[in-house]
Amino acid sequence: MDTFYAVVDYLFQMHIGVWMILLIMFAVASVGQWMLYEKAKQPGIAIFIPFWNFIAFLKIVGRPASHMWLFFIPFYNVYFAIVVWIEIAQSFGKTKMSDYLSIIFLNGIYLVQLGLEPDAKYIGPAYSIKKGNKEGRTFLFPDENNNVLSHHNLA
Repeated sequence: MDTFYAVVDYLFQMHIGVWMILLIMFAVASVGQWMLYEKAKQPGIAIFIPFWNFIAFLKIVGRPASHMWLFFIPFYNVYFAIVVWIEIAQSFGKTKMSDYLSIIFLNGIYLVQLGLEPDAKYIGPAYSIKKGNKEGRTFLFPDENNNVLSHHNLA
């Protein structure tokens, strides 16, 4: 319990400049993610509401809301988060290996950049399951001209 009080005491003693930097970072991240959700036709307010933000994030990539619970399985959640992040990049037409590495290692920055970048357009969900079809995942890839989507089944 003493550790808790020591942390709280340290936070109250932090310089106002540190709090201002943290507030600016929070504001930029919030605006960036809000814009990301709006580009994907999801309500931006969802970023502030627990569980709804999971569901809206999964809707962007085309996953059902029930996949939210996969984030709560220890160890598997790390793999699942990486898969969903890559699907987010694909949903915005980012299909290069550099995009995948950026979203994995610089996730927060990359999501804000996707939201604020005017060239990043939402092209559709990267994950979908066809009803009655056991073919597996379907990913969307832009063609050579970046304007026509082609579907590649990776089952």
